[in-house]
Order: sequence, then structure tokens, then C-alpha cells
Amino acid sequence: MLFSAIYTFAFALRFDLKIPDTYRVRFFVTLPVIVGIKIIIFGIGGQLHGWWRMVSFRDLIGIARACLICFLVLLAADYFSHNVRIPRSVLISDMLLSLLVIGGLRSSWRVFDEVLRPVWRPDQYQATALVGIDTETIFLAGQIQSHGRLPLRVVGLISVNPISKKQKNQTAGGFQVLGALDHLEQIATYHNLSKVLVHTELLPGKVMRELMDQCKKTDIELQIVPKFEQRMDGTKTIPTRSINIEDLLRREPAELDLGDIRDLITGKTVLVTGAGGSIGSEICRQVHRFNPERLVLLGRGENRIFHIDNELNRLGRQTIQETVIADIRDRERIDEVFDRYKPAVVFHAAAHKHVPLMEKNVREAVINNVLGTKSVVDAADRHGCSKFVLISSDKSVRPSSVMGATKRVAEMYVSAISCRSKTQFMSVRFGNVLGSAGSVVPLFKQQIERGGPITVTDERMTRFFMTIPEASQLVIQAASMGTGGDLFVLDMGSPVKIVDLARDLIRLSGLPENAIDIVFSGTRPGEKLYEELADDEGDIHATKHPKILSVERLPCDETAVENLIAFLTSPEADVEEIRSRLLSLGKGSTEYLQGAASSLASRAQMAQETS
Repeated sequence: MLFSAIYTFAFALRFDLKIPDTYRVRFFVTLPVIVGIKIIIFGIGGQLHGWWRMVSFRDLIGIARACLICFLVLLAADYFSHNVRIPRSVLISDMLLSLLVIGGLRSSWRVFDEVLRPVWRPDQYQATALVGIDTETIFLAGQIQSHGRLPLRVVGLISVNPISKKQKNQTAGGFQVLGALDHLEQIATYHNLSKVLVHTELLPGKVMRELMDQCKKTDIELQIVPKFEQRMDGTKTIPTRSINIEDLLRREPAELDLGDIRDLITGKTVLVTGAGGSIGSEICRQVHRFNPERLVLLGRGENRIFHIDNELNRLGRQTIQETVIADIRDRERIDEVFDRYKPAVVFHAAAHKHVPLMEKNVREAVINNVLGTKSVVDAADRHGCSKFVLISSDKSVRPSSVMGATKRVAEMYVSAISCRSKTQFMSVRFGNVLGSAGSVVPLFKQQIERGGPITVTDERMTRFFMTIPEASQLVIQAASMGTGGDLFVLDMGSPVKIVDLARDLIRLSGLPENAIDIVFSGTRPGEKLYEELADDEGDIHATKHPKILSVERLPCDETAVENLIAFLTSPEADVEEIRSRLLSLGKGSTEYLQGAASSLASRAQMAQETS
């Protein structure tokens, strides 16, 4: 249709929009031939289809080449045709119009995305100027402008050297030259600049200090961008790496509802417990993207909190960061933190997660995972937080380990308190994450480096795997969807056999599969052969997000759960009795609560009689 319209218009232009009757026959006879030839040539040249969002100068060259070939083919056909002749001016007009219309149409989305969208939605983009009119700076400005996902709008370029009035109105690489560095204050005021970028090695130290002082004076953020060679890893080649196990297990990226997440986080105070851990630190990174007013990083290990705080500070956003070294089991300290910062959203990631270690340290698992969670939950309830998200585990389903059972009790308490609290409490449950502390992948890599053997507990053992960024993104998405009392389960995909994972790692190390022995050591205390994401106590329902499921949980009696926690944390309770009570949770939460409550009542009665 487009080719037909272009040819029709070219023919009409030749005769001042009034085609004589003698030429109408020629037009209708040649129209299908012209369109057919152009479709064939454009198809062979790969120009019938294209990604409009990523159209480039190379695409326009391809379109120009196709138009020129069509013109030459049609010119030759017209020359050798003795019956029907086409005016040469029509063929020339058709070629030029094809280049103009098709090139313009292909470029339209990119023009909208790069030029019109920042003007249409100025609140989402920072007005930015780049220092320099050299090739490096122009290339960088083009990269920023064409990226589309960066919250920057390139206003123009600032010359390092003084320029004349005539030069000021010129453009370089399609970007306006705004003026010289000496007039930065006037440029910033006129164009309402928020940020100035300068690549390394462009300015001497003295000029850089002057620029820094000017930016500070005009309240503009000054940032340094590495040179192209440094961005390419200093090798003048595209930075590449070998394939790794994350590539083999990576799934399609999660599509997020950014609007809901912005409503949840932007401009709010967000508290993350366990902020130095694998999941907690990634949640901090993801939350930081959405510009909360304040991000409180709470953790017990000072080194990890120090590192994640420094990492986020380097991003240069306006979010206020607070670092808190605290133990979640210290109720007074946690209450003090909530009273001081008044968080609106809480992500509770702090927990002991290593299954075999918790089997040997039952009381510690209970105090940290149960009592610590209760401390944070109660503080969130007292201080009227908007939302509270518990990071749970697939090991809480029919738990066979102390760690899994303590997570189950934490879920139960969150579910119980949500029935009466104004805070929207919810839990998000998922399986293993690649690269987390205690993950099996780093252990296997170490064993391969030592020459083996690789120890796998059982040939039949399977686990769900997910990357840390995907898990953290979906946790935040689930938080934006929850309304209180929710138990969300992340879709972990298909389970992976651990022995297959070990064999993949051997091959990725560049070794034959039989070069490293695989030894089956037998399941350790608390381990299961198969993990589940839900049990029989609640039906699983789909949500509006395809990778987030909702589990319908039976309501928990808050008093019964508190009695259970009191029993588990009682100094008089024997460790083996606590372990037995925890592991009996695999038979069902209701029976477990009844058994723990009756046991607690018996102990209270015995204590009263003794008194």
C-alpha cells in the first residue's frame, strides 16, 4: 500500500496533480509491476521488516541502497520496454519519495522516544549537558540519547574553550553548542540543568576543580564518565566472558509493573533488614532504582553494611541512606530504629538460612528466625508501617529441617498478626538463589579447582533455582500487589537435578565430564530430596503477574501462635523437645499449634503447682 501510494503521488507530481487521460493507462498498467519489483528488491535487501526502536544510520543506508537499486532496475526495464514508457522524472520522484517516506516512517518511533518523550514527560528526565565538543563527547551524548532507558535528556554541549556568538548557535553531532565553561551559570539557569557530565582526561586538574566549584555553586550534579576505551574494559575490544552456570539456568527476565512499584517506594522511607546479605543487598539495589526518600540499611555485620552503603552511594541519586548496625533480636533497639526513621515499607530479609548449621544450633535458629522476626513484626505494627514483607523459603513447606520450620513459624505469626493490624503484612516464598551465601554453586567450583571430588548428597536430589536479581525484583513486585495476610510464591520454573548441575559445572570448567569424580555422600540432617513451594493447607491461585502465585492460607490464631513461640523460646524447654515440636510442623500447622499450646499449658500448670 505504501509503495502504491508513493508511486501514485510521484506520477501526480509529474503532471501537477492532474494526470492526463493518455497517461492514466500507463499508470494503471505499470503500478503492479513497479510495486512487485520494489517488494522483491526490498525483501532481498532485508528492508521489508525492521526494529523501529533501534533504527540507525546503517538502516537508512540500507533503505537508500534499496531505493537506488529499484530506480536502476526500473530505469533499465523502462529503457528496454517499447510498449509502455514511464517518464524518467516519475522514477526519480518515486526513488526520492520512497527514501523520504520509508526512512521517515522507520525513524518515527526513535524520534518520538529520544526527542518528544523527554519533552512530553520532563519529570522523568534530568536536563543534562556534556562538557566538550570532541568526538568522544559527541559519541557519548549520542549513546545517552539513543539508549532510551536512562533518565537523562541531553540538552547540548558545553565547549571547554571560549567560543564566538556565531559558534554558539552551531551544532556538533546533532547537539546544540550551548556556550563555554566560563558561562556555565547562565547556561544552567537558562536550560534548567540538573546534571553535567564530563569524560575523564578531558580537563586538567585546575579546570576540573573550577568546574566542580561552579557546579556546587549552581546546585548542579557533576559526574565523571569513563572514556570509551575504559568503558570497553580498557582493551579496545568488546568486553566478553566465558559462559557460566547462571547463563544455563537464567530464565526470561521478569516483566515488572513499574507504576505499582513506584507507588510503593518512590518518596517513601524503606527499611531493609539483613541489608548486607545476598538477598537483602539486592533488594536494596532494586529499591534504590525507584528513588525512595530514605533507605535504611539494617544489619548485624558492619562490613557488609559498609560495602552495600558505599556501592549505593556511588550511584549518586538523591535518596538519603541510613546505615544501622543492630540485632533484630534486640526489641528495644529495633523499636528505637522504627521510632526514629518511621519506615513506610519494610523488607525483612534477615535470617539464618544454612540448613545443616541450624540443625546443630536449634535455639539460635529459633531466637533469630522466630523471635527476631516477631520483634521486627511487632515494631512495624506498633509504628503503623504501611507494608511489611517477610522473605520466606520453600523449606517452610512440610518442613523437615529446623531452619525450614522456623521460617514456617515466622510465616504463621505474620499471617496471624495481619488479621488485626492496620499494617499490610505478607510473606514471599521462593527457593534457592544462585550466588547467595551458602549456595551449592560456589562450593562445587571450589571442589573442581581442588581437583575433586564433587560431593552430591543424593543422585535424585532436585532444587529450584533463581537468580538473585530476579528474586528480588519479584519480591518488590509482590509487595506492591499485597493487601495484607498474603502468602506469595514465586514461580521458580522447573526443578534442576543437583547432579546435572555438577556435571554442567565440570564441562564449563573446560574439563571432560569424567575428569572430576562425583561422590554421593547421602542426605544431611534436615535435607529433603525434593523441595515444594506449597502444601495441602491452601490452594494456589494465579495473580496478575505470571511469575507470582498466591497461596490461600488457613487463618492462624494469634494467641495460639504466641503461645507456640513462647514454648519454643522458653529457657526450660529441652533442645530435643523444641526440635521435635518444630519438625512435627510438617504434619500440619493446626495440629502443631494445638500440640504446642497444650504443652505450654501443661508447663504453666506444673510451674504453678510447684510454686
